[in-house]
Amino acid sequence: MPLMEPYRIKVVEPIPITTPEDRHRWLAATGYNQFSLRSEQVTIDLLTDSGTGALSAAQQAVAAGADETYAGASSYYRFREVVSDLTGYNYIQPVHQGRAAERILFGSVLRPGMISVSNTHFDTTRANVELLGCVALDLPCEEAADLDSAEPFKGNIDLARLRQVLAGPDRPRIGQVLMTITNNGGGGQPVSMANIEAASRLCREHGVPFFLDAARFAENAWWVTQREPGYADWTPRQVAQRAFALADGCVASLKKDGIVHMGGLVAVNDPELAEQCEMLCIATEGFRTYGGLAGRDLEMLAQGLIEVTDPLYLRARADATRYLGSLAKAAGVSIVEPAGIHAIYLNAKRLLPHLTASQFPGHALACELYLQGGIRCVELGSLYLGTLNERGELQSGPPFELVRLAVPRRVYTQSHLEYVGEVLAQIAKHPERVPGYRMTHVPKLLRHFNCRLERMG
Repeated sequence: MPLMEPYRIKVVEPIPITTPEDRHRWLAATGYNQFSLRSEQVTIDLLTDSGTGALSAAQQAVAAGADETYAGASSYYRFREVVSDLTGYNYIQPVHQGRAAERILFGSVLRPGMISVSNTHFDTTRANVELLGCVALDLPCEEAADLDSAEPFKGNIDLARLRQVLAGPDRPRIGQVLMTITNNGGGGQPVSMANIEAASRLCREHGVPFFLDAARFAENAWWVTQREPGYADWTPRQVAQRAFALADGCVASLKKDGIVHMGGLVAVNDPELAEQCEMLCIATEGFRTYGGLAGRDLEMLAQGLIEVTDPLYLRARADATRYLGSLAKAAGVSIVEPAGIHAIYLNAKRLLPHLTASQFPGHALACELYLQGGIRCVELGSLYLGTLNERGELQSGPPFELVRLAVPRRVYTQSHLEYVGEVLAQIAKHPERVPGYRMTHVPKLLRHFNCRLERMG
């Protein structure tokens, strides 16, 4: 079957077509930080898939009939009904986005000095753990270390290490185990149902709460139906429901698999934990039946959570990302294998061997994509994950230098992806021309959002 989106376009938005001279001037003015670019300065925006998707006609229709009542709005009850059917959790709290959900749940579960264990904490997740005075411990599976292998579930948690940690002397300090599906910080790789089940059993044996970071639950479920023995006849929705049933609750940025521009949730089964989460939500987000969201957001979320498990939609999304990965490889740029579904991850270290980790090769490649083609993206390498001193000098770096190209939902067509492939091919013709970067301003937390750099040469 040829690559084809399972929808037709009803509304279009013009995209900016810029000049190389303008892009060089604009990026230099930001301190070579793409988070500081204005949207009208970006031609293809692959910075994130969070809140950047296109709404369906059905979502827009339900939004028009939303109930904006402060307390007890009918839109909240529709949202709760859909989430309850999907997750099976008894207590469901809407919030404005995923990091609010993390702050509320973690603030209710963790105390200073505790440990949060995960297959991989993403950046804001780690920040919310550390802001509580706690430790974020990542236990990715061994297969994740081989970027080129075709292992189907490289997002798994390392069960042997998890068992060791839970049975070890730090057990009293472990406040939670958080399974991120899919594993965004680990190259967008999925987690198998067998891994979720085993981790769930270990947590129950040791009396540790087990939660899902379910921002991309449907995309993870899709890979389970395609790759894991025993699930070929399951629907993505059935797989997702089974995954939720194995956990004590979840947090989720629904700006991903809710296919909306704003929204998130905390959902749990324990009534005491739910009460604590609700108090924090009311104090910081809004009343329990709106949680910082408008009624139209809740309506669009409810509809989006139905649409996102459609197998035709998920197949097309996986095909698009796989196609982008094939274009990158045809251009001579290695990616993390196998291609994920929400993003591909370019291997900048392999493309730019002339740059040392202290010259931030991932960031260098991301900047070059913008300078040559107006493509905005983000690195997941030494700038984001490395240990820097107060002068911005790299003290220790991560094992990989990656660049994430995150594909918004239902936004770009095949020709847009082909344009990205052509720009990558131009860069790959003369990779030695890509300069390194040095840091000139180093924020203490989440530095990649606000740091400033300069080109070296």
